[in-house]
Amino acid sequence: MLLRGTKIVRIADGHPYAFRFLSMFSSPSLQSSSDQTMEGTAFHISSLINKPNWEHDKTLKSLASHMSPHLAGKIIGLHSNNVELGVRFFKWVCRQSAYCYDLDGRIQLLNVLVSCNLFGVAQKAVVLLIKECEESEKRIVKLMDAFDEMTEMGFRLSYPCYSTLLVRLAKSNMGFVAFLVYRRMVNEGFVLGGIDYRTVVNALCKEGFVQAAEMFCCRVLRLGFGLDTHVCSSLVLGNCRKDNLREAFRVFEKMSKEEKCRPNSVTFSILIHGLCEAGRLEEAFQLKQEMVEKGCQPSTRTYTVLVKAMCDIGMIDKAMNMLDEMITKACVPNVHTYTILIDRLCREGKTEEANGVFRKMLKDGLCPGVVTFNALINGYCKEGRVISAFELLSVMEKGNCKPNIRTFNELMEGLCRVGKSYKALFLLRRVVDNGLLPDTVAYNILVDGFCKENQLNMAFNIFNSMNSVGLEPDGFTFTALIDGLCKLGRLEQANGILGSMVKKGIFLDEVTFTALIDGHCKVGKAKDVYFLFENMLKNRCLTTAHAFNCFLDVLGKDYKLNEANAMLGKMMKYGLVPSVVTHTIIIDGHCRAGETTLSLKKLEQMKQAGCSPNVYTYTIIINALCNNGRVEEAEAILFSMSSFGVSPNNFTYAVLVKAHVKAGRLDRALQIVSTMVKHGCQPNNHIYSTLLSGFVLLNNATGAGAINSSSDLESRSLSSEENDYNCFSNHVFRLMDVHHALRIRDEIKKCGVPTEDLYNFLVVGLCKEGRITEADQLTQDIVKHGLFPDKAISSIIEHYCKTCKYDNCLEFMKLVLDNKFVPSFASYCWVIHGLRNEGRVQEAQRLVSDFLRHTGIEDKVAVTPYIEFLMKEEEYDPDECLKLIKVIEQVNYKERPII
Repeated sequence: MLLRGTKIVRIADGHPYAFRFLSMFSSPSLQSSSDQTMEGTAFHISSLINKPNWEHDKTLKSLASHMSPHLAGKIIGLHSNNVELGVRFFKWVCRQSAYCYDLDGRIQLLNVLVSCNLFGVAQKAVVLLIKECEESEKRIVKLMDAFDEMTEMGFRLSYPCYSTLLVRLAKSNMGFVAFLVYRRMVNEGFVLGGIDYRTVVNALCKEGFVQAAEMFCCRVLRLGFGLDTHVCSSLVLGNCRKDNLREAFRVFEKMSKEEKCRPNSVTFSILIHGLCEAGRLEEAFQLKQEMVEKGCQPSTRTYTVLVKAMCDIGMIDKAMNMLDEMITKACVPNVHTYTILIDRLCREGKTEEANGVFRKMLKDGLCPGVVTFNALINGYCKEGRVISAFELLSVMEKGNCKPNIRTFNELMEGLCRVGKSYKALFLLRRVVDNGLLPDTVAYNILVDGFCKENQLNMAFNIFNSMNSVGLEPDGFTFTALIDGLCKLGRLEQANGILGSMVKKGIFLDEVTFTALIDGHCKVGKAKDVYFLFENMLKNRCLTTAHAFNCFLDVLGKDYKLNEANAMLGKMMKYGLVPSVVTHTIIIDGHCRAGETTLSLKKLEQMKQAGCSPNVYTYTIIINALCNNGRVEEAEAILFSMSSFGVSPNNFTYAVLVKAHVKAGRLDRALQIVSTMVKHGCQPNNHIYSTLLSGFVLLNNATGAGAINSSSDLESRSLSSEENDYNCFSNHVFRLMDVHHALRIRDEIKKCGVPTEDLYNFLVVGLCKEGRITEADQLTQDIVKHGLFPDKAISSIIEHYCKTCKYDNCLEFMKLVLDNKFVPSFASYCWVIHGLRNEGRVQEAQRLVSDFLRHTGIEDKVAVTPYIEFLMKEEEYDPDECLKLIKVIEQVNYKERPII
């Protein structure tokens, strides 16, 4: 990366005589040589742009990448008689030169043109800059300030410049500024056209200044201009923005009576959007139907508004149906329509469907924007599928869609989610290399990631470096550190961080206090918790029951039920309504204390209070009954749950399965499994572990020990994840034989359960016990039968790698690949790292190529650098991370990199 130092530039910017001062230390011969070189370069480039298709000249592109605004202005000056060519070159160089790439560089180039009296090119360049300026108030104001400064050099904006500026201000919802520009135009003697007046009305209405817009309309009418559909639609929009739908419909009704102001698809779309924003979807659809009946066909905008409204309330299926209706009615969806659907599907965890919509979008010839890519990248990252996310990044770059800081933030968050925070930190360097500056969100992601990995020292290093890059930590930054410290029991430091927040004037929200309360509860500091509650009340941030729930949970687990009930009373005193979680915690506390009958009474009281129990509430009750030998009652409650609108989950069924197995009723346990499958619920590892214990018990006199040591299903484990393999009973896997595995497989198949998860359970357990031969054999058998137990395959590959049996590993992987299955990315990484460590580099590289081929990655060349980056073996090295942080800090003091 090429960087220019800025000390001299900063001096020059800060002091008007800086260049005169610096010239005293420069050799006249060197200055003369530099001027001659620039002159020669200018003439050389000037000759090149006279040729046909000069924009595609590779030599010219190379020269332009380092071109300063001064040199670019000099080249345009050499073609002062050809304004069109000058404007073409201005537009082209702004996209090619790193020094003219952002708004500041372009303004500098414009200043050069004005100072050279190249007003013809400058006028058209202004129009170009206004059109390309992003809809950001800050950037538009900066551009307008630059125009004001240019007036001191005799430059004046032309009518096309002002007219274009009005349109841009309207699009950016800057109505008041648009009105001021209009007044300046009048003062400077410009005669405005109807389109300008309509633009001002639209700009005022977009910002909600309806009365001002109406007064402006009166002025326009006195000038001889009449009302039309565009102006009236703007007034409808203004009233919708002010949530005054009644007035919006009044204007709409008047429009329907005037021939020149008939509502069009834009008017209808505005009203439909207003109804959707107000949550009146049924009326919005009725208006769409009325629109059709009046001979006005819904536009892409109309459908997109309705699609978004349905997505916002989670009705994704109806939104997809609306997309089909659009296509049927020959109404072409745009990028925004598809982006809304992709975003919603990703939020619901349906990334494959989102990818299908994305591909349909490409097939329709639409070019996704950075927002579309970011939505899909975020979806993949949330699922931990960082490979797919990086593949999308390569597609972005190949399609000339420049990633923004949010793109990289999503990727960094994805890496942190899979426990690769140090990789995310190295990705931050790539952010800087791409000419982007990290924002507070990027640093917050890193701080939170390292805190979750218990790397508090590195989290603090990143936190401390924020000021060095001109960023201020916010409430999220401090809360992440407080939460990390509390989880490690470092409460004094956490309280210190809280004090820093107060000193900096950062608002202490409920999340911050809840993290502290949770930390103090875990170490039994009840007095401090009461103090924190008082502070929450003082700061008026006790708005939900979540903080109370943390405290109640600890009290319940410590059997301090009187204190828990007292806290429940205080909670209600503060005006907070106990949630289903609150009631469930209280019930759980009584169950732990052996007060099952009282728990049942609490359950009834909960229902009477209008709070419906959820699946966890019922599961806790069922677990308590089973532990007290009241299995029949537990079973009755489970089968009555559906009548209360609650479906049992696999943990609920696991409790009953365990109870029947313990009682020696293995057949009844299998019947429960069959029932749960019929109700659409699949067995989890707790159930498999319990059933396996039962089968071992039947064939082994010492099997009683297996049952006693099987994974317990106490209430604390009821919320554990399905893929939590800590529930394994090592004792069972030491005692089991292959025929036990085959027996449980046959019984599970009779219940209608797919066997992949069972094989995953068995193989992972066998690998943990070092019984790799049996695990390998089981996996090979199932793979040959066309099934793919992913966790089993990963477990075997990992075991072979840990024991350095790479030949066995490669042979096993070949078998898997021959059967059309692809091991996970993590599995490939283990093998590749191992082969490289043993000096088998060529084999490792071949595996990288195999991975790209077998995973169906389309553009292998573009995505390979990212795959290498993710596969590269970089153990967490604090020193290397610190060096990287320092490099990023130093980059902040440099000028923009050459892209």
